[in-house]
Amino acid sequence: AQFYLITYNRGPILPDNLSMLYGYNLAVVNSPAEYIKAFYNQTMVARTGTGLDDKKLTLFYSVTVSVFAIGGMAGSLMVGILVTRFGRKGTLVRITCLVFIAGAFMGFSRTFGSPEMIIVGRFITGVHSGISLSVVPMYLGEIAPKNLRGFLGLVPSIFICLGVFIAQILGLHELLGKEEHWPLFLSLVVIPTMFQLMLLPWFPESPRYLLIEKRNVHATITALKWYRSKVNIQAEIEEMQEEQRSMSSDQTVSVIGLLKDRSVRWQVITIVVVNIGMQLSGIDAIWFYTNAIFENAGIPVPQIQYTTVGTGAIEVIAGCVGCFTIERLGRRPLMIGGFTFMGICCAGITLSLMCQSHYISVACVVGIIAGFCIGPAGVPFLITAELFKQSHRPAAYTVAGCLNWLSNFTIGFVFPFLQVRTTGAYCYLVFFGVCMAVAAYVFFIVPETKNKTFVEISQMFAARNGMLEEESSELSVVNNLKLAKMNGYGAVDLEYEVIEKKK
Repeated sequence: AQFYLITYNRGPILPDNLSMLYGYNLAVVNSPAEYIKAFYNQTMVARTGTGLDDKKLTLFYSVTVSVFAIGGMAGSLMVGILVTRFGRKGTLVRITCLVFIAGAFMGFSRTFGSPEMIIVGRFITGVHSGISLSVVPMYLGEIAPKNLRGFLGLVPSIFICLGVFIAQILGLHELLGKEEHWPLFLSLVVIPTMFQLMLLPWFPESPRYLLIEKRNVHATITALKWYRSKVNIQAEIEEMQEEQRSMSSDQTVSVIGLLKDRSVRWQVITIVVVNIGMQLSGIDAIWFYTNAIFENAGIPVPQIQYTTVGTGAIEVIAGCVGCFTIERLGRRPLMIGGFTFMGICCAGITLSLMCQSHYISVACVVGIIAGFCIGPAGVPFLITAELFKQSHRPAAYTVAGCLNWLSNFTIGFVFPFLQVRTTGAYCYLVFFGVCMAVAAYVFFIVPETKNKTFVEISQMFAARNGMLEEESSELSVVNNLKLAKMNGYGAVDLEYEVIEKKK
């Protein structure tokens, strides 16, 4: 479960357990919820002599769940600085220390009788996830050939679903779902992180980062040869050079610069809509509070844990369906179909709860999960990489990640109270509206990016951004690149020719 293969004349193995850790941390608090609440109550009794009432206990647990998202938002704000300074792979290697620190806090929280250690540990894992959730798709998008970029872009979503599924299995009462095991259950993330720390340093840095930002031609060729093996890399280097020439500056754009740049106005609006919609679609409410939702739906308590595991298996299957169909169907159909289906299922949950039809309610929950994992789970991260050039990409991921985690926090904190205020039924109509609005936006605004280079995608938005006339008057620099074999690698000879485009 730690690896996947890039099949492109060679199968280099890349560790992707970062995405799996995010999925695991999303779902890990679901199964031991009652044990954690009991621990909080017992600790307060020992400290003050009085326990917590239901409202305060719900507040404390909501903070425990949602502080993960606050950490994620803090981590996402660091992405631009980290990937520019340390590179994509370098950032992923350096942030592994956060998992070990968080695991220690959560694992020893009961020993020291400190609920605060759980909250701090959840915050630190959130910081780690906030960074990795942006850097992993950025890294994959830059190392992937354009005909496999969609496939590789959705692979992290499979591992997110797999992480959720693993947390659900380990949360069974027969395994780590007992009261004495919950500290171990929360801190188990350190084990896959150890494997990642041993393997990831051996993989090359992003070739696009090495060439465009570091201007290291030899390292770029070495990295491409490692990833592509027997494939001729000349065309790919030419495409990178074309992107570099199209950039107005070699400097990485800041978040403020991104928001002010009218040449990417609609790209920014798109990532704002799809990333907020991804979280406000209701999927986080399903993941965070699966047991409570099934209990409200009338599922017998002893059977809830097995029902939850079944939904986890469906997540993995749906994720695989999306991953293996995206290069055939494209990004738009998966996004539009996924959000539309989720919206219909959200409305179905409201109707089923009003009519006390428990089985329909469970079926709609499964439908939301399946619809999400087929497309909306991974495509927003993928198109965040595709819609921007190298100079704008780190800032775009910072904006997308911050909004993503802010929405995640909102759902994790507000949903329990929303259920109480709306008697649990009508709150899903909010998610229905969000899903249908995002589906409509993608249908009318977002173009298909399948098999397009980053420069071609940028040109597709040029007319909508009002930049077509300006671009037609710019000078185009054409590099004729010749690769010569030299000890198994390639040497690049550059011949520059300046051609003025005709309007």
